[in-house]
Amino acid sequence: MINVCFAGITGWTAPPIVGAIDRADDLVLTAGVSRSAAGSTLADAVGSSGGGSVHDSVAAALRAAPVDVLVDFTSAAAVRANVLTAVRAGVHVVVGSSGLTAADYAEIDRLAHEHSVGVIAAGNFSVMAAVLRRAATMAAEHLNHWEIIDYAGDTKPDVPSGTSRELAETLGTVRAPEPAVPLGDLHGPVEARGTEVAGSRIHSIRLPSFVVTTEIVFAGPGERLVMRHDPGTDPDPYVDGTLLAVRRVSETVGVRRGLDSLLFGAPDQR
Repeated sequence: MINVCFAGITGWTAPPIVGAIDRADDLVLTAGVSRSAAGSTLADAVGSSGGGSVHDSVAAALRAAPVDVLVDFTSAAAVRANVLTAVRAGVHVVVGSSGLTAADYAEIDRLAHEHSVGVIAAGNFSVMAAVLRRAATMAAEHLNHWEIIDYAGDTKPDVPSGTSRELAETLGTVRAPEPAVPLGDLHGPVEARGTEVAGSRIHSIRLPSFVVTTEIVFAGPGERLVMRHDPGTDPDPYVDGTLLAVRRVSETVGVRRGLDSLLFGAPDQR
């Protein structure tokens, strides 16, 4: 049986994942983390049959309950401290929150090796998003020009999203796209060209009705190839990928990036 602590237990992503954990024969929810619901039982806070309680911090949850895997769907402001706390306690981590940088992942990877724990981080635990990332990686081996468009809701503060950042960093391990007009040669504000992550340009759009949509446009003379993952407004697409990560995070010490590393056996991206 795998004991799970869910950080962000009262958040938007939690209900279908908590329900799936409760229905699983090999998983049990032993603790949750939420400042707004701290002190409540899991049953009262989210209707879970796990029998544990909700705590105001990851550290408090790990002291109070047996935990094998921490699942973090919190925020860019909280995720780094939560992951480091769990790793130092010898707890495996599944990271679904955005906001961690390449430098953060390098630090987490070093600590994970020191404490012999696994960490699986994905900007998006949708299986379809993982297929897009794998397909884009294959395309980048043959196509020379691309840019990424990152869509999210108007209240999402971190830019680019973890999904788009992760895609750019993955493509950066293949190669960088051929450059367009150099920023110094532009006529107008350079901000209009977005930001650069691992060689790829990302344009972040924040508007109502989006959740996290990721689009990559490949282009060549006379033709274009557009790949886009466009999720709906509920978190159900993230359930299967999250549970797969919970079940397999202990298999490998250190950080693995992207759900595709589990689905397709991709090498670690650090």
